[in-house]
Formats: sequence, structure tokens, C-alpha cells
Amino acid sequence: MLGIAAMRMPAPFHMTTAHHASHTEPPAQSGHAAYRPPSPWLMLLEARAPWEYAAAWAAMPLLKRGPAGDGHPVIVLPGFQASDLSTAPMRRFLHARGYTPYGWGLGTNRGPGGGVREACLDLIARVADRHGTPVSLVGWSLGGVYAREMAKRLETQTRCVITLGSPFTGPARANRAARGYERINGAQAFDGNEYRSRLRTAPGVPTTSIYSRTDGVVDWRCSLNDDAPHTENIEVNASHIGMGVNPLVLYVIADRLRQDPKQWQRFDARAAHRLFFRGEQARRFRAAQA
Repeated sequence: MLGIAAMRMPAPFHMTTAHHASHTEPPAQSGHAAYRPPSPWLMLLEARAPWEYAAAWAAMPLLKRGPAGDGHPVIVLPGFQASDLSTAPMRRFLHARGYTPYGWGLGTNRGPGGGVREACLDLIARVADRHGTPVSLVGWSLGGVYAREMAKRLETQTRCVITLGSPFTGPARANRAARGYERINGAQAFDGNEYRSRLRTAPGVPTTSIYSRTDGVVDWRCSLNDDAPHTENIEVNASHIGMGVNPLVLYVIADRLRQDPKQWQRFDARAAHRLFFRGEQARRFRAAQA
């Protein structure tokens, strides 16, 4: 089982961090039969996404006291059937925190065909060359799958990878976007044991997966990194389509981006708790961790 330390916050401010990013599952849940698309109830909970966006605005005064950036470039890749419009709030936040964010500039994300892979590789290489420093990659859902694969190809030009609800392990159909994806890209586009095994392997740079057990689109277990010194899994209480505007997700992204890759350490939830809470709530949290 995952080694998990939890902290309770008023919804949606609940976060659990898996400090040891183990992908090991209980025997009863091993194998592809254990994976399945999220339930209709979880799908209905995706309607909370606008509330998460409003919560991010409400939390902005606190987020502005969070980790500040060093100006390095960050490329943000959107999810399936989404465009740079969906990542605009995140990029505005990153710019305000002192980073240099870029959208992917390829319109709606309909899959990796039609030269998308090559265009992503070219974008990363150009931005890294322009700034003279490696680029951080943040990918939402399918965009996170791209980010991991691009980092494997351009490891020396990639600083770190952060994925949000990205299905990079388990069967390709353990999510509610699979049918729409297959209609556009073909039934075998992201399937096959060899290909899925390659997707599951993390790139060689610091790699963070942010996931939610209440994700209404992707089976959360499909977003768990295998255990390695440079990988981690961070659980948040968020919807899939609201993850990129969830205030705690934004905090985690800012915290991860400020890490020096040469001295990278896994996420410490206590810092987030100190930011969002004071007084008696903070005292109770410290006592629970003692």
C-alpha cells in the first residue's frame, strides 16, 4: 500500500501526498481487470469544476504568498479536446509567480498524429535554446502523456515533468475519454502491451503526477508513477476538468517548479498547510503529524 500522509481541509482543500511513489497495488486489484472508467457518480462530480475556478480566485491572495519562480520557461500542454484556452488561467498564474509560460500553440488537442509529436519536440527545443536553459513541462491529462514522452526524447532540454490526471499506466480504456479518442485516432492508437509499458516508464528527470481519487474521467490508478528516487505521486481532491484551476493544484505546481533538479526532494504537504491555515487548525495538524 502507498505510504500516505493526509491533511484535512475544507473542500476542496484536502490533499494527500504519497511521499514514496510506489505503484504497488493490493493483490485483489492487480491486473487490468481492476481498472475501469470512473463511476457515473464521479462523472457527475465533474460539475464542480467552475467552483474550483472560483476557489482559485478566492485563494489568490494566499497563493501569492506561495513559492516564487526563477523565470525559467514552462510549457503547458492541454488535455484531449482542449486547447491553450483551457490552460490560460494556469499560465497567467505561473507568469504572476515569476515563470515564463508558453502554450503549445497547436490548437485543439485531438491526439498525437498529424505531426503533433514532431511539433512538440520542436517547440521544446526552440524554447530551451531561446532561454539557454532546460524547460519544465506541465501536461494536463493527455497533455501529460505527451510531456512524459517528449521528456524521454529531450532529456537534457527538460528540467522536470508535472502531469495532472494523466493516464500513463494501466489499460487504455480505463477512462471516459477513450471512445472519443479512438473515434479520432483509431482503436489501437494507445493500446498494446509494449506501448503501454513504455508509457508507464517515467522520464529520467524529476517527475510529479498529481491525481485525484474523485477524478470523473480517468481511473486514478492509471496516474501513479512507479517508485523511483526522482518520481512522486500527489493526491488532491479535484475534478478532472477542474484540476488545472484547482487552488491546491496551482500551489503544488508552483512548489514543484521551484525545485532545483540537482537537489530535488519530494513534496512536503506541511508547507501548503502552513500557507492556507493559521492558529488552532495549524496546531491540530502539527499535533497529528507528531
